[in-house]
Amino acid sequence: MALIVTFYWDHFSPEKELDQARSMANAAKEHGLEHVIWSTLEDTRQSVPLSDDRMPTLMGNYKVPHFDAKGEANNFFVEAGVPTTFLLTSFYWDNFMNLGMGPKKAADGSLVFTLPMGEKKLSGIAVEDIGKCAYGIFKQGTGITGKTIGIAGGHLSGVEMAGAFARALKQDVDYQSMPFDDYRALDIPGADDLGNMFQFYHDFAEEFQQRRDVEYARTLNPDLQSFETWVQRNAGKIPVE
Repeated sequence: MALIVTFYWDHFSPEKELDQARSMANAAKEHGLEHVIWSTLEDTRQSVPLSDDRMPTLMGNYKVPHFDAKGEANNFFVEAGVPTTFLLTSFYWDNFMNLGMGPKKAADGSLVFTLPMGEKKLSGIAVEDIGKCAYGIFKQGTGITGKTIGIAGGHLSGVEMAGAFARALKQDVDYQSMPFDDYRALDIPGADDLGNMFQFYHDFAEEFQQRRDVEYARTLNPDLQSFETWVQRNAGKIPVE
């Protein structure tokens, strides 16, 4: 058995991610693994073709590169004949802690939580819960190979997340939406990719959530954390400056 994960943000190259996934699929075949979980995401080009200008095409061949490469790589496992469960993950709540995406202090000292989601809900999960859900899949045996399973710890709006932050940080937090183009223009690594990601989350919110069943994830991992629980446990690690 193997849980196979690639880390796009180490190199920002969808082609390298594809090469890594192909190598791991071939290795799983070569070693005769009876059950593989491939941590994947949607190929957003199936919903937003390259000719669709609602969001920019990136690197000449992608809409959301770190999604599209994983979705395209699904075929490597199928073509290799590897018994695979395809695991659709969700936005990492740990990004609020590790990447500085959480509330920030405004000029007047108040806290503002900014997210380019409008009023739509964002599907998210604690990183540690992904591994626990994968373990739950392995415990079910090989009967679910060939299937796609989506997991999330919750689906929350920006206002709902701001409320959870406020309770954990013990001060008011205001939610503020941001236009996608403004997010794509931020001076941070991969801003265009992330901006397109949030637009995909927003424009296809209902379908995205339907593919990620919180209650089913809880059957795989009875300790699945809600956003409220995760924020309360990690409030001291969330930078707000």
